[in-house]
Amino acid sequence: MFRLLLFTFVTGLAANAGAAQTPPSVGEVSHYDGLFAAAHTGNEEMIRQLVAAGANVNARDSRGRTPAHVAAFASEDEALRALAEAGANMNALEGQDYDVVTIAAVANDLELMTLAIALGNDPGLTTSPYEGTALIAAAHLGHVEIVRRLIAAGAPLDHVNNLHWTAVIEAVVLGDGGPDHLKVLDALLAAGADRSLADRNGTTPLEHAELRGFAEMAERLRKDD
Repeated sequence: MFRLLLFTFVTGLAANAGAAQTPPSVGEVSHYDGLFAAAHTGNEEMIRQLVAAGANVNARDSRGRTPAHVAAFASEDEALRALAEAGANMNALEGQDYDVVTIAAVANDLELMTLAIALGNDPGLTTSPYEGTALIAAAHLGHVEIVRRLIAAGAPLDHVNNLHWTAVIEAVVLGDGGPDHLKVLDALLAAGADRSLADRNGTTPLEHAELRGFAEMAERLRKDD
């Protein structure tokens, strides 16, 4: 029964992966003007002109997004750079508590995420309705290079979200046990992530791997036993 309940729970979470993030809709974009329109289309020259004319670089749309979040959702690197140079708050959270780094991490946009970190976005912010981090989101999704870059940038390895899961646990319970999630797990363990941290039911990453039949993950998690 426990196996069935666990599988049902994590399957539901996996099905909703990324659903909490809400990029601007077509309707919202059609109503954008000023900095929001310039951010969405990547018009960095217009951004500079608008800021020089007094536009608020940290303005919010109806969902709490700043122009920097809009640029991130549109993967407009140079617009993001222009906004940061104009004083945009690179650690701002939008209405669903996502920052630019986590938006880029979920999108597997390594170049944008690297730029955001270079522009001052803290890779260790607590983000999302799950009170997680960009590293946890990337581990969940199996984004190997994003995980490696976040580790190199000093993202916290053992942050526990409000599901009481770490990046290691999410790589197991929300992963597929395949090559990408194995590489994510390897990167986390090699960096020193704590493989012993259990969820709120006391189930360890090793036990989760065994419950899900992920033999290779279980083997890696046993190595220091």
